[in-house]
Amino acid sequence: MGPQRRRLIDQIQDVEQALSQPEEVLRPLRLAAAQELFEERVEQIPLLKHRADEFGIHRIERLDDLVPLLFAHTVYKSYPVSFVEKGQWDRMLQWLQTLSVSDVSNVDVRGVTNVDEWLDRLWAADHRVLATSGSSGKCSFLNHTAGDQDVKRRHFKHISGWPFEKVATRTRPVFWMGQIEGPNSAVEAGQFARDNWSREGALYALTKEPLRISEVSRMAAFRKKMAEGSATPDEISQYEAEVAQKAARGRGDMLAFADAVLDHRHEPIYLTGFWAQHLQIIERAHERGIQDGDFHPDSIIGAGGGVKGIPLPPDYKERVAQFYGNIKSPGMYAMTEMCQPMPRCSHKHYHIPPGLIVLLLDQTGEKLLTPPVGQGGVIEGRFAFLDVAYEGRWGGLITGDKVRVDFKPHCPCGRHGPTLFDDISRFAQVGEDDHIGCAGTVDAYIRGAINA
Repeated sequence: MGPQRRRLIDQIQDVEQALSQPEEVLRPLRLAAAQELFEERVEQIPLLKHRADEFGIHRIERLDDLVPLLFAHTVYKSYPVSFVEKGQWDRMLQWLQTLSVSDVSNVDVRGVTNVDEWLDRLWAADHRVLATSGSSGKCSFLNHTAGDQDVKRRHFKHISGWPFEKVATRTRPVFWMGQIEGPNSAVEAGQFARDNWSREGALYALTKEPLRISEVSRMAAFRKKMAEGSATPDEISQYEAEVAQKAARGRGDMLAFADAVLDHRHEPIYLTGFWAQHLQIIERAHERGIQDGDFHPDSIIGAGGGVKGIPLPPDYKERVAQFYGNIKSPGMYAMTEMCQPMPRCSHKHYHIPPGLIVLLLDQTGEKLLTPPVGQGGVIEGRFAFLDVAYEGRWGGLITGDKVRVDFKPHCPCGRHGPTLFDDISRFAQVGEDDHIGCAGTVDAYIRGAINA
């Protein structure tokens, strides 16, 4: 990693200083780091070179220069689905190579029968590919290195408790309401919580079952099939029986997990999960006669997500806050594609770490949105970024997220801006296509590369 990038990324070790710098100080440093990274990656990733040549970009001198070089988030699932359905794992390697820095051609895929085995072979060769859950029926696959994982782990160490704790210490029981094994960023976040916060022998995961991408994708694909009306009655019956069996097992796991949380409530704990899961803990507590607010005040409790398709009371957030009482509740804006998530301050604004270059784009993903010179203000647009930390791939991405950026020079918390509001949504709903201007030409290039 070059010195310009390292200079920015290492700042997070003093998290308060890192998140308290004015934009006019950080921007030239970020542009220098972007140029340093571009010079290296443009010779390693043909797709990036193709985009640079297409738009005549040879240097990164302004933020606008980065916009044509960003990849649409859909590029990481741009492989033909037939490669997976037909077990053409060598073709999947060929596709992955178009988006990777390291050479994946050394991976032996002989005898591979499903996507989990394909991922296992990649990890065994030290290509630490993360897969999204594939809720649409098709997963994204993103390559990263052991070094990328180390950088992320360190980043989480300094931001996962901020602004209440400046650095994680391994002194707490850690409760992770999910799986703790599998090639997925949510699982990885649980592993970081374990590595950064858990005292020896004090990790409690919701389940010991590893995440299997093939199973998640199969279930998602069948739900789509049912929605389209093409599933047979026998297939639906079998699916419903499987769902019921999983639900019964999940209820047992959640009950045991909730009891473990409640048994440790009088000591500082680290607990994070979905809103609906927190409501289940509350229900169990009331069954045991445990009153609201009976938790150690130094506990760190994280909550979010998990509300799609689940009937929740309108005041679910207030109920969770009341139950845990006056505890520390940090938050972060994160995604699989991001190495350096943005932590949330006490005023519910997300702050940008030095090594993350945030770009607010129009809905098409083609134009940079900025306030008038010398003015602040709030602008809504599509969230994009260049994460300069990555070694395994190009870190420039156009996401599907609709965000509001506050360009005022100071956040209400007193630290410098710009910041993001905590009301992030999606441009496209589940099942809809997200139309990003560059997606079609990028996909066409990749199809040509793997079919050459």
